[in-house]
Amino acid sequence: MPRPETPALTVDVIIEMEDRPGRPIVLIERRNPPFGWAIPGGFVDVGERVERAAVREAREETTLDVRLVALLGVYSDPARDPRGHTVSVVYVGRARGEPRAADDAAHLDLFSPEHPPALAFDHDRILADYLRWRRTGRLPPPGGGN
Repeated sequence: MPRPETPALTVDVIIEMEDRPGRPIVLIERRNPPFGWAIPGGFVDVGERVERAAVREAREETTLDVRLVALLGVYSDPARDPRGHTVSVVYVGRARGEPRAADDAAHLDLFSPEHPPALAFDHDRILADYLRWRRTGRLPPPGGGN
């Protein structure tokens, strides 16, 4: 029986810097198209658990050892990635230390989650859901809160 054609699976991690006042988040400036600022993340490898992929991708792009604290949601809009249909499992994580841009990240910086730069993909929507979660402790409904 032929395998069905399915979307690519990705992970993203909103990394809160717990050793900084106000818990700013880490955003990366992408080295590859589509260019722009983004939440750190990437593709899940075959045979890899999504939780492991999230920690790996965060380390590869920011050099931080991230501890996952919440599953924010699953984002699956077929138009969310201009390269094709991807589904992203999005986590909230926490880290300490000095992040450095690596791998697919050309640059990175710390931002107040209330005042991010313009973001790639649907990361503005994801960040809005994160802010709602951070404010209320409630996860967005399936399909996102917007």
